Amino acid sequence: MAKKAAKKHVKIIGYTAGVYDLFHIGHLNLLRNARSMCDHLIVGVTTDELTAYKYKTAVIPFKERLEILRAIRDVDTVVPQYDMDKMAAWKKLKFDVMFVGDDWYATPKWEQLEKDFKKVRVKIVYIPYTKGTSSTLINEILLEKRSQLKRKKKVRRSR
Repeated sequence: MAKKAAKKHVKIIGYTAGVYDLFHIGHLNLLRNARSMCDHLIVGVTTDELTAYKYKTAVIPFKERLEILRAIRDVDTVVPQYDMDKMAAWKKLKFDVMFVGDDWYATPKWEQLEKDFKKVRVKIVYIPYTKGTSSTLINEILLEKRSQLKRKKKVRRSR
């Protein structure tokens, strides 16, 4: 009787990247969904320098954002993201699947990335965006709350 060849499990490596500043449920949903579709999830965290290059300032410092992501059980590996070049990330990390929020679907940048990644057999999976939350929205709410507090303090002082 011939031995049956054991099926070799091919480990699927996934990758996603982001700033993750003011980490929220939308980030967690993306990571959970991504991890459910791969065997090993690598997460790139945007450096403070790259965030500043995009004309933004991170509220939570880069090293702390790295630690937050490392503490999430759905994340296997955390790496710094020094630039926005996804092909360079692939050349270094050799992932099989790139996960991104579906708010990027059909944008010129991601349509081009789909073509580029197809040549190296990398699939892009668009994860549904969590409605009603974003780091930008949280920052706007915090700024509004701060403004309200300042106005209340001025009213109290003028009495």
